[in-house]
Amino acid sequence: METIPEKPKEGGITFASQDSLPKLPIPELEQTCKKYLAALKPLQGPREHSETKIAVQEFLKKDGPELQRKLQEYAVGKTSYIEQFWYDSYLNFDNPVVLNLNPFFLLEDDPTPARNNQVTRAASLVVSALEFVRAVRREELPPDQIKGVPLDMYQYSRLFGTARVPTENGCQIEQDPDSKHVVVLCHGQFYWFDVLDDNSDLIMSERDISINLQTIIDDAAQTPIQEAAKGALGILSTENRKTWSGLRDVLTKEEGSNNADCLGIVDSALFMLCLDYTEPATAAALCQNMLCGTNEVVKGVQIGTCINRWYDKLQIIVCKNGSAGINFEHTGVDGHTVLRFASDVYTDTILRFARTINGQAPSLWKTASPDPSKRDPESFGDVTTTPHKLEWDMSPELNIAVRFAETRLADLISQNEFECLDFAGYGKNYITSAGFSPDAFVQMAFQAAYYGLYGRVECTYEPSMTKAFLHGRTEAVRTVSEESVNFVQTFWADNPAEEKVEALRKACQQHVNNTKECSKGKGCDRHLYALFCVWQRYLDAENSRSPSSMGYSSPIENGSEQGSIVGSPGQESVLSMNEEVRSRQRGDSTNSRCGEHQVPAIFTDAGWDKLNNTILSTSNCGNPSLRQFGFGPTSGGGFGIGYIIKDEGINICASSKHRQTKRFVDTLESYLLEIRRVLRITNRKSASSRQTRAREIDPDVKPRSSHHQRLKTRGRMITGTDSLRALATRSSTGTRSPTEESLMMSEDDELGGYGFFDAGMLLQALKARGEALDQSEPKASERAAANARRREIGKKLRLVEY
Repeated sequence: METIPEKPKEGGITFASQDSLPKLPIPELEQTCKKYLAALKPLQGPREHSETKIAVQEFLKKDGPELQRKLQEYAVGKTSYIEQFWYDSYLNFDNPVVLNLNPFFLLEDDPTPARNNQVTRAASLVVSALEFVRAVRREELPPDQIKGVPLDMYQYSRLFGTARVPTENGCQIEQDPDSKHVVVLCHGQFYWFDVLDDNSDLIMSERDISINLQTIIDDAAQTPIQEAAKGALGILSTENRKTWSGLRDVLTKEEGSNNADCLGIVDSALFMLCLDYTEPATAAALCQNMLCGTNEVVKGVQIGTCINRWYDKLQIIVCKNGSAGINFEHTGVDGHTVLRFASDVYTDTILRFARTINGQAPSLWKTASPDPSKRDPESFGDVTTTPHKLEWDMSPELNIAVRFAETRLADLISQNEFECLDFAGYGKNYITSAGFSPDAFVQMAFQAAYYGLYGRVECTYEPSMTKAFLHGRTEAVRTVSEESVNFVQTFWADNPAEEKVEALRKACQQHVNNTKECSKGKGCDRHLYALFCVWQRYLDAENSRSPSSMGYSSPIENGSEQGSIVGSPGQESVLSMNEEVRSRQRGDSTNSRCGEHQVPAIFTDAGWDKLNNTILSTSNCGNPSLRQFGFGPTSGGGFGIGYIIKDEGINICASSKHRQTKRFVDTLESYLLEIRRVLRITNRKSASSRQTRAREIDPDVKPRSSHHQRLKTRGRMITGTDSLRALATRSSTGTRSPTEESLMMSEDDELGGYGFFDAGMLLQALKARGEALDQSEPKASERAAANARRREIGKKLRLVEY
């Protein structure tokens, strides 16, 4: 398999800063334990916290220093001390990825209404996505930066042509780095055609792709949906991973069947394009459609869009009315990476349309593909541009598997609910003008709403991006602090407005401080999890000398030691690392397995369980190209909350397993309106104390009796709006204006939650197939024979007029 070159291509800019990125630091053990106790204190009672303190002290005296030393030794020569453990936990996750792992983005509609029909929108998005692929492969994509600091770009090379493939020993990520085709799903039926040449230049215009998509839609409609649903093999990707692994074996090992070839076409596609036949009417319905599809059973047959997905790959989903979104398997790519992809694709669709009006309109890309319509078809090489339908050989065993996979998925969908809040009262501009960090302000809104509804605080998780480090991912920000608890209690009590605002200000500042520490790799969660994995690694070496990494090896450390076996997380999701460590709680198999090796006290203490049972799993990820984004709840009794803070609004998508999600969202909206009222009260009261010395003479000095002075007193004196008064210059006491304060307090805008939630790095080298590709370059005759055979996979369609 191809890897990112050690040195970037000559003239390439995408990976130019990779070699200069620092490694994620291993925090000091004492500091990690101190932050761990600080995170737990507001969540525990005095007695429970006292017990946790004793466990931490014992850990610092006994196991901790030795595990820290072993972790430091392990990290020598590694890209990141957490990377291998991270991958293992994701790829050994056995539960279905749908609703548990895969998140979604809902794009804004195309600003040109006429282009919001399914075929036009889908073709436009595909062309823009292919231009993005081209920019990555040619290393022309400008690198991500925050305030001039370059960020890790490794994930972009693993975004396309990849698939999560289950095996009996856990999943592995496979990639075809030379992929040049897309797979289209329509009515649960599979189609494919080539879209790039060997140089990653586009070989089809937007019109060409539109013709192909219309051809596919017409062909898919010829099979009644009730019949198509019975053979919708995409539903198998929603199964338990071990079950899905066994079914893939059935697909690939049957003699005389072409299922293996069909599966190879799907796995190696650049991405999936899902053409849905529904038109969800509400934002919540749209979000559900993008996350897990619709559940609609007619005459005992599932005909919802849940059958029109393949969850092991990146998916672009387009509804009948042109509404579009993205669902992605994120083991190797985090939200920040896919957000860049989504926003660039959305922007390019607009700019490309603008260039049809004005040829001088700008472009996102350094270079563009030559116009396919002006190229010699011979220059495309050995490609297949006419869509082919994949025809699976459905055995009785596969028919039964599809049936039961669908009923289990329908159960899963029915167990979850989704609600959206498109809050238009205010957004980032107002929040910063009031002197608050937007992310911290919204995080405190979640705390206040939950406390107002239930009268308690719960474990809350938010990711902070660590991509300033080589192969950085995220660190867990623990929102609940002593300051946040004081704020929610102050807010819901009968206290003066000034006291409520002051409590809010302190809570937000504490959240900003925590976020900054985490973005520097100085949180406690990842470090403690790595120490736990090192302990388990040592235990494995002592007890069984077993190979460690099931189905995965670090993409950088070729030939190095594989890492440890990290058991599948014991939660419904591994959206965050705090869910992953739940697999080793008190009284589980760890104790019985270790014999004389006692589990370190910190990992058997009740505090470890509490911090790793997330009730409010939150993430801030978005920009104007997105309408919503979200994910499923990470625990049975929790909420999954994705939010986007825009200049003049806040978009929130909340999910839960029927925990009064609508009521929670309504409470959140009420709080956002109420806190604005409170802020306005304090602004009015503080205005008089913020007057400059020039204004101090107005109330007390009587006007002179001259005609000129009488003219000056005519009319009603106005005092200015709150926002203008807030811009007054500093007083003699040196008080900053809210605008000045906001510039200082919103430094974490790009950091807090921007990394979405957790992910790992994609596999770089395939198992057998990848190794074979690396060992020898196939001969030209072999390539020609393979391409000739490939062209015969699937039934060739007859193109329609479009």
